[in-house]
Amino acid sequence: MASQQAAPDPLTEAALRSLKDIAIPEPVSWMPQTWGWALLAILLLTAAVAAFLLWLRRYRANAYRREALELLDAIEQDLQSPATRDRAIRQLTEVLKRAALAGWGRKEVASLSGAAWVGFLEDHGGGGAGRALSTLLDDVEYQSNGHVEALAATGLVSSARTWIRRHHVSA
Repeated sequence: MASQQAAPDPLTEAALRSLKDIAIPEPVSWMPQTWGWALLAILLLTAAVAAFLLWLRRYRANAYRREALELLDAIEQDLQSPATRDRAIRQLTEVLKRAALAGWGRKEVASLSGAAWVGFLEDHGGGGAGRALSTLLDDVEYQSNGHVEALAATGLVSSARTWIRRHHVSA
C-alpha cells in the first residue's frame, strides 16, 4: 500500500510543468553611472594623495626634532648623577644648538652665543621655554655646583624639550 503512489491529476501536472525558476536580478554595479561621480572620486583621491604628501613632508622636516628628543632622554638620565652632570649640561646645550641649526641653518644660528643665543631661544621658543634656559646658557660654567643642581631639579630638560617641540621655523 505504501509502495503505491497516487498519480497526480492532469491539472496539477500541467501546473507543475508551467512553473519556471525564480528570476534573480543582475547584481548592482559599483561603477559610477554618471561622469560626476567619477570626477568626485578622482578629486577625493587627489586630495588624499596631496594630504599624504604634505604629512610626509612635515614628518621628514621634523626628523631633527625627534632625534633631539631622543638625545634629551639620555641627557635627563645623566643629569640625575653628580658625576655626569657637567657633561650632561654641555650635551644639553649642544642638542639645543644642533636643533636650531637644523631648523634655521648655519648662516642664522652658528654665530649666536651669549645674550644673542638666549634672545634667539626666547624669540623662537613658543611658551617661555627660552627664559627657563637662559639661566643655564648665560653663565653655567661660572655657576657653583649647587646652583647647577638646582637648575637640573627645576626641569631644565623639560624646558629644553618644550623648546624643541614648540619652536616655529618659518618656511
